[in-house]
Amino acid sequence: MLDVALLGTGGMMPLPKRWLTSCMMRYGGNSLLIDCGEGTQIALRELGWSCKPIDYIFITHFHADHIAGLPGLLLTMGNADRTDPVTIIGPKGIGNIVKAARTIAPELPFETIAKEIEGNEDVFDACGIRITAFRVNHRVPCFAYKAELPRLGRFDVEKAKANDIPLRYWSPLQKGAQIEYEGRLLTPDMVLGDTRKGLKVVYATDTRPTRDIARHAEGADLLICEGMYGEHDKMEKARGYKHMTMQEAARIAKEAQPKELWLTHYSPSLVRPDDYLDELKKIFPNTVAARDGRSVSLLFEDEKPPAQKEEADGMGAK
Repeated sequence: MLDVALLGTGGMMPLPKRWLTSCMMRYGGNSLLIDCGEGTQIALRELGWSCKPIDYIFITHFHADHIAGLPGLLLTMGNADRTDPVTIIGPKGIGNIVKAARTIAPELPFETIAKEIEGNEDVFDACGIRITAFRVNHRVPCFAYKAELPRLGRFDVEKAKANDIPLRYWSPLQKGAQIEYEGRLLTPDMVLGDTRKGLKVVYATDTRPTRDIARHAEGADLLICEGMYGEHDKMEKARGYKHMTMQEAARIAKEAQPKELWLTHYSPSLVRPDDYLDELKKIFPNTVAARDGRSVSLLFEDEKPPAQKEEADGMGAK
């Protein structure tokens, strides 16, 4: 199970009922954060989630509405007696951003590790989640993130026996280990059945539409995508500042066919995002104008109750 929550859905400036951009994911007792706009700590508290187990922070780009909450969040994590390192990943220059944050939070009880994204696409392992960073089209270097949770095949006793695998190695192999034994290399595929469908979430904001967003989001369980403007007369502004309209995000979803599209990163002028849903659902029916605190627990196919499986199958057949 993968928990996903949009902590803040605003762009440019926080509003009384809308915090700035941030998204959190939880898996296996660990957490990762994408962006850390002003108000992230308050949004976390409102949701009832803790910042202490955040092991990784991924930054899309260095505009203030995506990073201004970082020093305060690190201080709060330190005050929660965290001692494990925190890894902060982002575009080239992320090390300078972390150093600047540490001038405000100089005495943290944990190490901060900065890692730069290499090239236009890079892959990281974060808490057992495979994160792919890929370049998008903004005024400054900016990356979207794809989070994938693989699902190994079920343990197959008969297959393990047929491959003459000693009993003591069954569990390590089931967990992904490779073992040298009597001149043989024992691998997980020798004890596991076919790979099962995993989970995939894509988060893309502050960009013009790109083919890579649709490519990475193809068949995703959830696409979280910028919909900064809903008004049709804002199209030129979106192009000029390299942002995306709600209609463009819906067309990306129509091409990629995720199970659901959550819109986020609204302009302060976009007071009622729901006003555009009728139009957007004609483009992509499973569109949600997300609000702060929207969350979901994504389940693997074999974890879903029968009724939910039938509903998912029906959606996929449309």
